Amino acid sequence: MKDAMTPAPTNLRQMLHEATQQLRAANIEAPLREARLLAAHAARTDLAGLLRIDTLSEAAQARFAHVLARRLRYEPMAYITGQAGFWSLDLAVSPATLIPRADTETLVEAVLDHLPDRNAPLRVLDIGTGTGCLLLAILAEYPHAHGIGTDLNPQAAALASFNATRNGLATRSNMLCCNWADGVEGPFDLVLSNPPYIPHGDLATLMPDVVAHEPARALDGGPDGLVAYRALAQILPDLLAPGGLGVLELGIGQDQSVPALMRAAGLDVLEIRPDLGGIGRALVVKK
Repeated sequence: MKDAMTPAPTNLRQMLHEATQQLRAANIEAPLREARLLAAHAARTDLAGLLRIDTLSEAAQARFAHVLARRLRYEPMAYITGQAGFWSLDLAVSPATLIPRADTETLVEAVLDHLPDRNAPLRVLDIGTGTGCLLLAILAEYPHAHGIGTDLNPQAAALASFNATRNGLATRSNMLCCNWADGVEGPFDLVLSNPPYIPHGDLATLMPDVVAHEPARALDGGPDGLVAYRALAQILPDLLAPGGLGVLELGIGQDQSVPALMRAAGLDVLEIRPDLGGIGRALVVKK
């Protein structure tokens, strides 16, 4: 702890140095970059703009101290800034939804490879849409596609709707609050889902940022992590048009159990695509 007589840092370089030390002591990865991102957010600029600043205003210093304290409590950066990037999109995020992750972009890549006609008038369903990231990324790539996103949490459905408007995709999307696909009429050419898949007993082992702040209901896959996939296996055959594709995100070690569930439901397994870390992440099935 600093001596009570030690003056607070007054220039940005000093503030970044001290914040970096605190973030490193909290075992937060890339502490210098995190400190810069927090300072840029406090100064209401971006990283490039931060390079042109020597001293933060008193108001910005107060904002910086506030957001630094939040980050030191392991609140995710995306919740602090209220936004996250995914694919080509700029998305608003909130604690009502999971933060979009780069691993999930593997599903978008799989769709683009299996459905190469970008002008196809696809009808798309995204079950458990959260921020809307998957559905909106697909609609951005297929300009004649239309889609529905569903989420059990009304706050998530509202956020997804906001993100559709924010990215100019509101006229081709509809976000609904419902359980799975209740009340949704198919068939669909493409059904997407990033369901809860963490085994309940493993939740406590996740990173502090995730455990303390991201919604458990969007993570908890039940005792074996497969509860959501069993539900999806029951409804996918009726939701998909003949020849339609289902693209599901998988967790670590689920590249055998989930395909088996889908095959038992009468669906053909076309691919299990690994993410950049080599983990089987995107399961592609076909009716």
